[in-house]
Amino acid sequence: MLSSQHPRQHDPRPEATPERPRLRHAAPAAALIAAGTMAVVSPAVVSPASAASAASSVAAQASTSDVRLQPWPVLREGRNSLWPPVTVRSLQYLLNAHDAKLAVDGDFGHRTKAAVVAFQRAHKLPASGVVKARTWKALLVTVKRGSTGPAVRAVQDQLNFRNNKNGHTLKVDGVYGRRTEAAVRAFQRAMSKQVHGFVVDGIVGAQTWQALVTEALSG
Repeated sequence: MLSSQHPRQHDPRPEATPERPRLRHAAPAAALIAAGTMAVVSPAVVSPASAASAASSVAAQASTSDVRLQPWPVLREGRNSLWPPVTVRSLQYLLNAHDAKLAVDGDFGHRTKAAVVAFQRAHKLPASGVVKARTWKALLVTVKRGSTGPAVRAVQDQLNFRNNKNGHTLKVDGVYGRRTEAAVRAFQRAMSKQVHGFVVDGIVGAQTWQALVTEALSG
């Protein structure tokens, strides 16, 4: 979460080579919330050895808090085997949120490429049909409680992928209701244990979108 890849198309703005996410040690968000992370320390006398151990633990936690989000995926027409179908589905949902009329099937075919090119031209981006960070960021739609539409479906689809439920955790109906907000908050709380300053507010903005799309906490 490999087969042959299509040749990289020329883009005057170099970007990092796509990599699989590296937060693989983290459990799915729902599991982290259910398990809890608070530890109670009794008011006992602390020995020098215990103090040293505690200092080491704090240093390890500080190191974890410095983890950063992974770079945006690079997607192009054809097989995108570095990424699961849910990543391409998120792209298709977001394109539909900008008035594309795509079947959301996780297949980056010629119709998806045409929709990407049209979006890039409309937003004065290099119209290569290759989806990199600048295109992802332009596609993002902030969603929150009460929002409806394809962008909400993308969030619900991604959250289901996190919990390996294939659609059984949330109904992918495009309605940002109580259950969707609760799942977003659970995901954000889990991410805040890994990424310093990760916001827990139940709103899917740029930071949460990036964590979802780059498969953070996906197991």
